[in-house]
Formats: sequence, C-alpha cells, structure tokens
Amino acid sequence: MNKYKIIIASLFFLAIGNVYAQSDDISPERKQAIDSLALEKVRDLSKYISIIGNKETPFSEANRVMDRAEELFATDSEIGVSSLSTNDINYYKIRKYFERLMALNYDRVKIKWYDIHYISDLERQPDGRYVGVVTVYQRFEGTSDDGMEYKDTTKKDITIYVERKQTQISGRTIEFWDVMLGDIRVTETTA
Repeated sequence: MNKYKIIIASLFFLAIGNVYAQSDDISPERKQAIDSLALEKVRDLSKYISIIGNKETPFSEANRVMDRAEELFATDSEIGVSSLSTNDINYYKIRKYFERLMALNYDRVKIKWYDIHYISDLERQPDGRYVGVVTVYQRFEGTSDDGMEYKDTTKKDITIYVERKQTQISGRTIEFWDVMLGDIRVTETTA
C-alpha cells in the first residue's frame, strides 16, 4: 500500500513539474495539493511513531518503519521531547529520537496524534523554497506491569518545507515540487 502511495506521489510531482517547470510560483490549485500532501506526510509520521513506540512491534519491523519515517524529513531535522516533571525540552536527531522511543522503559506505549492542521500558510523564502508550519497534539501513555504510569499531551509544531527538485526520466530532466518535514518543536505539555 505504501509503495502505491509513493508511486502516486511521484506521478503527482511529475505532473506539477511539467506544468510549473518555468515558474517558481505555486498556483492556488497546486498549493492546495501540496498542503494535502504535507498533511498526509504528517499523518504517515503519526502512524510510524505509533508503530515504533508500540512494545509489541518486532525489532526488525520497527527498524524498517524507522527507515521509512526518516525519508519524510529534511537533513538534520530534530524532534523535541518534553515531560511533565521538568520544563526542559530536549531535541534529538530523527534516528536518535526513534531509537529512544523504541527503548522507552514501559511495557505498553500508546501514542496518538490528533487535531492536525496548518497554523501558518506556506510562505516563499529568499532561497526559493516555501516554508509553513503544521501543528499537532500528541497524546502519550506509557504503562508498566509494576504499576508505573505516565500520560501527557504535547502540542507540537512541525516545519514543512516545499522546494523545487529535479529528476531524470528517460533522459529528460523533470522539475517538481517536493514536500519534506523539518524540525518538530514542542510548544506546550500538559497532563
């Protein structure tokens, strides 16, 4: 199923590239399609995080999902981690965040994202790419057989990058718009 999503997304980008190869501006119709794709990538990340954090996920499957999840991100992106017990927010590179999530000291971990929506529209940057912010709420629940329990809700802002890229198909250079996730910043943590 994910293989088909990649094929469909690739065809989508090729269509965008053919129509907008001469222009760096994004039409309202294309912007709407890009917004939808960005939100879809955020939802995919939500699923991946649930799978990685789930203690019943086999190690090999969790590693495969980590590889897929890393592909969603721009280079050097970080994810913030917070706790109710401290005001500190720690930021980790993507792979390190996933490894720490997989190693949490609970017997059961449940992570759910909800209320996913844009809080800032895509804005063109001087370097030609577009940047926006999507906000999500993450509900985390960790429990252990010995009675240890932790729950919190974290509001997170995800930076979205949209930039023009090129690929070669049958000797032709095709330009397309690509959507990547950037840093995930913690803005609020509550019980």
